[in-house]
Amino acid sequence: MALTRIGLAGLAVMGQNLALNIADKGFPISVYNRTTSKVDETVARAKAEGDLPLYGFHDPKSFVQSIQKPRVIIMLVKAGAAVDQTIETLSGHLEEGDCIIDGGNEWYENTERREKAMAARGLLYLGMGVSGGEEGARRGPSMMPGGSFEAYKNIEDILLKVAAQVPDSGPCVTYIGKGGSGNFVKMVHNGIEYGDMQLIAEAYDVLRSVGKLSNAELHQVFSEWNKGELLSFLVEITADIFGIKDDKGDGYLVDKVLDKTGMKGTGKWTVQQAADLSVAAPTIAASLDARFLSGLKEERVESAKVFSSAGLAGTLSGAGGHPPVVDKEKLVDDVRQALYASKICSYAQGMNLIRAKSLEKGWDLKLGELARIWKGGCIIRAIFLDRIKQAYDRNPELSSLLVDPEFAKEIVDRQAAWRRVITLAVNAGVGTPGMSASLAYFDTYRRESLPANLVQAQRDYFGAHTYERTDMPGAFHTEWFKIAKQSHL
Repeated sequence: MALTRIGLAGLAVMGQNLALNIADKGFPISVYNRTTSKVDETVARAKAEGDLPLYGFHDPKSFVQSIQKPRVIIMLVKAGAAVDQTIETLSGHLEEGDCIIDGGNEWYENTERREKAMAARGLLYLGMGVSGGEEGARRGPSMMPGGSFEAYKNIEDILLKVAAQVPDSGPCVTYIGKGGSGNFVKMVHNGIEYGDMQLIAEAYDVLRSVGKLSNAELHQVFSEWNKGELLSFLVEITADIFGIKDDKGDGYLVDKVLDKTGMKGTGKWTVQQAADLSVAAPTIAASLDARFLSGLKEERVESAKVFSSAGLAGTLSGAGGHPPVVDKEKLVDDVRQALYASKICSYAQGMNLIRAKSLEKGWDLKLGELARIWKGGCIIRAIFLDRIKQAYDRNPELSSLLVDPEFAKEIVDRQAAWRRVITLAVNAGVGTPGMSASLAYFDTYRRESLPANLVQAQRDYFGAHTYERTDMPGAFHTEWFKIAKQSHL
């Protein structure tokens, strides 16, 4: 056989689908997996899906040697030790100028470490975030490659064809920047995704628990929302979920799904990075906390009994012990506005985090371009991203999406509805941690003066940390304790 254009190692769901996508776009591809049955399965799929130019190999040497030089190999294996093992397996057969691309959700510093180690051996390296799940991988994902620019140029023609294609804005891929920037951007993308999913879940909870909407009504509401400003992949699939009946019993499947949310770690990394960089990301942090609390199912069941016996039911009654009277149509419109305003805050936090890291590392990341490549293929794809791209096109140095004139107006127009939803939820005993965190973020960010003056005075009182004054320059320390003691005498 003739040499193939590219190789892919790691044939779990994402790897298989991306390999088939590459072959589907006319690029002959070699595939390899340590478990050989996965290789045979992928080859069989390629034959069944149109006799695609995909070739399977059971040993690393013949796999590597089947690829044209300079060789490019994408790895899609579990982050961490498995990546190092796969690199070790493959690199022994690679030659100077060949390239390895890690397409997994890897910690960005691991990518930077590996890029240096590969460079010492004359090899090129990229860390490439891939978003879109299995369907995206097969039909067109959003891809975020960072690291060696030379390596990116070697594969650019393939990535431009394989990525999701969005009319008027092009393929959902771009060279992100140096080092681990591609992995970092994908990590924050996932953090924003956590926030998005939590906010949608809260909208559902308020409509279901307070508004008493049925699944059929929720299906209709989310379908309608997906035709307007909230048009997005996550709102679309949420509408679908509400319409699916249980195939193993009565009713709707969503009601039978256990309320415990899993996670892979990227959301936690995002919150940790926000703390390290002193960037406020309360909506994303609240979504992470919500997942932690969801994991305490047994404790929550016991807690519900304790507080129910104390007179607190799951959803509280309104005045006089009667359920609150809610105008469903008005509530649906208010929740739509609250969800949109909360999303602006969540995306603003994610973008601020990317910008802070870019400044720290000298990556020179283009925030508007990131919004563009997230418009298709990825999990957070939404019409809303067009607005974000335009905001950064208007002002590349924008300090926050909240102060972009258009977004600022949209938040002002929606803030009354936003407050009504959170007040209603609080009074009904329904937690809305994401929406509440977003509103508190907005309310804090828009205030010229905060009570931080008291916190700083406290710090100086007990720890002599000093403080600045509003009326004169310099650092000051006051012996608060002595003064207070004297005044008590």
